[in-house]
Amino acid sequence: MRVAQFDQPFDVEMGQTILAAALALDLPYPHGCTAGNCGACKSERISGEIDLLPHSEFALTPAEAAAGKILACRAVPWSDCAVALVGDDELIAHAERHITCRIDAIERPAHDVVALRVTMLDDVPMTYSAGQYAALEFDGLPARDFSMATIGGSAELEFHLRIVPGGRVSGHTAEHARPGDLLRLRGPFGAAYVRERHTGPVLLAGGGTGLAPMLAIADALFAADPARDIVLYAAVRDVRDLYADVRIDALAAAHPSLRVQRVLSDATVAHPHRNGTAADVIAADACDRTGWKAYVAGPPAMVDTVVAELETQGLTRRDIHADAFLPAPAEVSP
Repeated sequence: MRVAQFDQPFDVEMGQTILAAALALDLPYPHGCTAGNCGACKSERISGEIDLLPHSEFALTPAEAAAGKILACRAVPWSDCAVALVGDDELIAHAERHITCRIDAIERPAHDVVALRVTMLDDVPMTYSAGQYAALEFDGLPARDFSMATIGGSAELEFHLRIVPGGRVSGHTAEHARPGDLLRLRGPFGAAYVRERHTGPVLLAGGGTGLAPMLAIADALFAADPARDIVLYAAVRDVRDLYADVRIDALAAAHPSLRVQRVLSDATVAHPHRNGTAADVIAADACDRTGWKAYVAGPPAMVDTVVAELETQGLTRRDIHADAFLPAPAEVSP
């Protein structure tokens, strides 16, 4: 088995996926969910026979599969083969870390959102790129993936958790977790991270707590260029679902080049914001997006419709970096 970006070939056992074999050897293969849902391990088949296990069409569309693309986490080789990592000229592979963290603060910025601030207790904090996520695990509970709402460079991290009715992890965090409690972190993961070499305009679209990685990306972009041309769409259902207003307004005040659009799809009270879905409003704001990049995160339906709309405006999948927040099947207690 050969990966074009790696120096040495490696063996894949019968029935094993390419990604599983690579990770067993500590090779820096980009990945996220490892279950065919996120698309972070998307690659291109160069040669050989490869079978694909069931996967989400969000992660790999039928057209992409027909064109020879694969998901390494669902790709089982049946002959000697070669693949190449695709879709990115700025591949970043941060080392995966396992770190104990201490909860410093728990806040409720919205009725169904918990803001969790933690400190990594390892002597060497995890390094990551804005837009990535990590798996958090409390004792006795399954690990869950949450995006960092902060940029790297310190031991402090912030996560935004949506409270799921009956949810084991989100419910525990909202009702039982306390400052001083410990949890375990594993990461970073995800391919929808900021591309630092790109200097053109940027569109950010966050649905619900998909706003968290958008805030981190905005901070990273403005740290590199305080006058960066950015438009941020913060999409929720109703007025009471809006959150992080103080942080967003402070960013806009400090950076006049930031245009903020708050979007409500199902408002029940009068408000001064935009009505419709994120895709509707982005369509209404259509323009020539040549030279743009877009970062999108949130519920799968929101991500799918926004990505489709951006493609009609001239962006290619290479210019769109998306993270669909898929529900965890074991989140709800039996």
